Amino acid sequence: MRNYIQKGDNITVNSPNDVLSGAGVIIGNLFGVANGDAQTGKPVVLSTVGVFDLPKKTADDIAVGDTVYWDDTNSELTVTATDNTRVGVAITANAGAGTIVTRLNGSF
Repeated sequence: MRNYIQKGDNITVNSPNDVLSGAGVIIGNLFGVANGDAQTGKPVVLSTVGVFDLPKKTADDIAVGDTVYWDDTNSELTVTATDNTRVGVAITANAGAGTIVTRLNGSF
């Protein structure tokens, strides 16, 4: 196929801000986890699928299978859809903790 570029599990984009390896990054509806550190405007590889332990809103009681959303203002996952971007589903339940294991679903 002549127009095929790549599988799409890892996307290289210019970082919208300074990021550290393992941080969630959102650009419009594209969400991924940074594969390395990057400064604003510099290339960064984002993993758009896979399972990651990511920061979550501590007050949220997230259960296995719950849809999770990225709150870019607070750089954390939440179960609140309003003003946030859907990024995947919870793989573990982790009420009161600061992180949750999440399967990314790629861009929606």
